[in-house]
Amino acid sequence: MTAPERLLATQDIATLFDAQRAASRTDQQVALSIRLDRIERALAMMVAHCDRLCAVMSADFGTRPKEQSLAIDITATIDSLKTARRNLHKWMRPERRAANFPMGILGVRAHVHHRPLGVVCIIGAWNFPVGTVTVPMAGALAAGNRVLIKPSEMTPRTAAALADAVAEFFAQDEVAVVTGDASVGRQLTSLPFDRIVFTGGATTARHIMRAAAEHLVPLTLELGGKSPVIVGNRADLPQAARQIMFGKLLNAGQVCVGPDYVLVPKPLREALVSELVAATARMFPRMHGNPDYTDIATDAHRQHLRALLADARDKGARELVINPANEPLEVPGSGKILPRLLFDVDDDMAVMQQEIFGPILPVLGYERIDEALDYVNARPRPLALYYFGHDAREAKRVIDGTVSGGVTVNDVLLHAAQEQVPFGGVGASGFGQYRGFDGFREFSTPQAVLRQSRLNLVWGLLRPPYTPFKLRALRALVSR
Repeated sequence: MTAPERLLATQDIATLFDAQRAASRTDQQVALSIRLDRIERALAMMVAHCDRLCAVMSADFGTRPKEQSLAIDITATIDSLKTARRNLHKWMRPERRAANFPMGILGVRAHVHHRPLGVVCIIGAWNFPVGTVTVPMAGALAAGNRVLIKPSEMTPRTAAALADAVAEFFAQDEVAVVTGDASVGRQLTSLPFDRIVFTGGATTARHIMRAAAEHLVPLTLELGGKSPVIVGNRADLPQAARQIMFGKLLNAGQVCVGPDYVLVPKPLREALVSELVAATARMFPRMHGNPDYTDIATDAHRQHLRALLADARDKGARELVINPANEPLEVPGSGKILPRLLFDVDDDMAVMQQEIFGPILPVLGYERIDEALDYVNARPRPLALYYFGHDAREAKRVIDGTVSGGVTVNDVLLHAAQEQVPFGGVGASGFGQYRGFDGFREFSTPQAVLRQSRLNLVWGLLRPPYTPFKLRALRALVSR
């Protein structure tokens, strides 16, 4: 019996949920000191288990650099927790609001209090199996909630290690981890949580939405999508290529906000392609056996990527394999797929219909910037959009002329790594945000609190008996 199976066998998920819900109802507000204590314990957990979590993530993938796990899964979580610790006393203050006229001048005072939701369920993804659950956990704890976590079953060693880490630092009625396959996820989503956070694919998200609808559970969905890169006429091509390929090949492309395809002016296409190849070779002089180049996590996903390439080739796409060391395309026992650039792609190809989630990058040419914007806007709204160029008017045109979850100009991924701005999607790429104060608000419920003055004059105009004076006073409020 594997560790995840052993953990699941000793847990009754419904009983665990009931314990967290009961605990959440004993302290409706959750004092600042309690929240800070949980944040401190989460920080201690991440530091104490850092090396083990990095090791098991690499084992689950086959090869995954420790530096990558540290940056994306570990330090991103620590940054979220530290931001909450530093700002929580300000976030929890009631917000003063102006009362409507004439209530404000009659003594009514209005505030908004951010109250805990209760119990939050976080279901993570396999590409960043720690960060996709622990970063939203930071916001949920800051907001005063209890948290039930389900890591991806595709990374079982990581799931078991995270369960051990959480159990060491938290009581089960505060934060707990349940492990297992999709049936465990279905059981979780059938429960009346106060919010469910899911990172993953749209197909699974639809199942979760249907289940959540039974109890009217609100959702935060981070679903990825096809994030475009628009290269402008005044782009620094070596810089653009360096950052595009870094973003594309981080985690071997298994990144929800990774560049999915590139739109470049046709006169610059060949020059950009040369720079893309050169940038890749500088980062990865060889691929197979290179610990810096991440494996594709599962056999199923490797087969999916191969099917995307085969479909594109069969329908007329041209393929450029980036292979600096002239290695074999496939090596027995290796989980790596060499990077590819694709040309002459069209919408009939699966690679242009689905999020690629791997080291494959279609490159498309355009004549005018409006053509590039039309191409992006004709498709589902992306989680991220990237623009490279040093023309301020064109950059504004791209930002104002598209809708996406977030934008980074002259770089990639950066907006998703900031605590001071929200992270989330729009439309088909998801909804809801977390990180920083936006995450605190996502996992809180705003409670309106109005305080009446001792004079209590507000309802005098509406309380019978009605008089000509009251009618004239009310008519005075009818204006444009």
